[in-house]
Amino acid sequence: MLTVMAALGWLTPRRRSATARSVLAGEASAEAARKSSQEATEVSEAEPDFPVLGDEKAAAFFDLDNTVMQGAALFHFGRGLYKRKFFETRDLARFAWQQAWFRLAGVEDPEHMQDARDSALSIVKGHRVSELMSIGEEIYDEYMAERIWPGTRALAQAHLDAGQRVWLVTAAPVEIAQVIARRLGLTGALGTVAESVDGVYTGKLVGEPLHGPAKAEAVRALASAEGLDLSRCAAYSDSHNDIPMLSLVGHPYAINPDTKLRKHARRLDWRLRDYRTGRKAAKVGIPAAAGVGAVAGGTAAAIALHRRRR
Repeated sequence: MLTVMAALGWLTPRRRSATARSVLAGEASAEAARKSSQEATEVSEAEPDFPVLGDEKAAAFFDLDNTVMQGAALFHFGRGLYKRKFFETRDLARFAWQQAWFRLAGVEDPEHMQDARDSALSIVKGHRVSELMSIGEEIYDEYMAERIWPGTRALAQAHLDAGQRVWLVTAAPVEIAQVIARRLGLTGALGTVAESVDGVYTGKLVGEPLHGPAKAEAVRALASAEGLDLSRCAAYSDSHNDIPMLSLVGHPYAINPDTKLRKHARRLDWRLRDYRTGRKAAKVGIPAAAGVGAVAGGTAAAIALHRRRR
């Protein structure tokens, strides 16, 4: 500092004062930058990059609907089946209404989800499993691929790049989930299992839908079978229904969270990611028309009901 002041001795008092302040400001800024860099290094050392490269005891579990994919996979699948004449227009109206409700509410409504599952089971009854798997590949390209959230896809890829296994865990039919997992390059999928005899669907479920606590049990069982350490694993979901699954792992993430999950995640200091451009806009987004009249009618009804409940 003495050197700086000596060098300023030839200037007028006013100019010396202004220049000295500039020098002091520059030195202070440089010191702050150096301190910030040191602190960042300390934080980096305290919190290693995640996911951890080469950790064979770690894996990641991703919910599907509104976490990996915008909207519900089952509804998009229904649209594809309608296009292939699996059911009538009146059934499409029900699918459109359910999808509109899902987009408006931003959460899984048990009654609507159950109705959707019952509808899907009745539609596929008598069809071969291999037929639905093949059609599922086509439907993924037509309706699902463009609805994958890039941000969530990047999170899944980070685990894969670290050498970790990545599974989808969803209440959607396991055949749909397996198609999506395969197309995204994931390890595999856990989903609801529809009963089949000699490769033909009976129209019944094996057990219950993979939903809520059932997801947590599925993850626990898979982790045990695969030799995973759940405290080193990660789980991702948008729904408070998946809190049991998220609570199992050492790295829970709330992705595009509903209100209840957002509050829960903040209270427990869980990590949050929201890839929607606007929460309200995401809720009222209208799915592309698979049957313009049915979709428009179902969406209008959902919007009207939503407004009455506000």
